Parts: sequence; structure tokens; C-alpha cells
Amino acid sequence: MVEHPEMRANLLDVLKALADPDYQRRVWVERQYPHPGYYDDLEANINFLYDDSDIAEDPHRNIGYALRNEVEARAMENLHKALSPLYDSLPPDTHDAEVIAMPEWQAVVAAARQAIRTFAEPE
Repeated sequence: MVEHPEMRANLLDVLKALADPDYQRRVWVERQYPHPGYYDDLEANINFLYDDSDIAEDPHRNIGYALRNEVEARAMENLHKALSPLYDSLPPDTHDAEVIAMPEWQAVVAAARQAIRTFAEPE
């Protein structure tokens, strides 16, 4: 049980976006949105993980808030370890297409997929 299930739902949406290269190409690069008024890109997902919440940088503090347990916190740590150095090394105004084409991006996708599997496990 978590105190803020809506934040957890938003986190799961972010993880699904980060785990799905087809979605990233279709939505982030080609801007084929599922419905009018919809918007998503890499920056929006980064903002959620780091600016709107501190789930990526301090997942252990989020146990009980948006994360259920230590296992989920470790999954978020692994995502942070893959994502943060890559994102921090990007020059300003790097296009999403360039980022998702980088070999290092595959570690982000893998970490997000693992986190989704962790989140799906019974408590």
C-alpha cells in the first residue's frame, strides 16, 4: 500500500514510456499522439522523475509514498544509475531521436523494463 497511488500511477506511466522504444519513436520523435491534447517526450518523463518528484534521486525516501518496498526502491536506483549520467552528459537541445539512438539508451530501456517487472510483483 502506498500513500499516493496517483503518483505511483504516474510513475508507472513514465516507466512504460522509458521501457518501450516503439512508443518513444512513435510519440517522442514522430509526434503521433494517441489522442488530441496528449503530449509526451523525454523531457516530460525526466521532469517527473527528477523535478516533480525525487523518486529517481531518492527512491528510499519514497517507500510508502509512491513505492511499496525496498525492492522497488532498488529498481528505481538502477534506473537512476542508467539514466542520470547519460542525461547529464547531453548537450542542451539534444533531440529525443538522438538520445534514443545512443547505445547507452539501451541500459535505460532495460532498467525501466526491470522496474516494471518489479512493480508488478506481489508485495
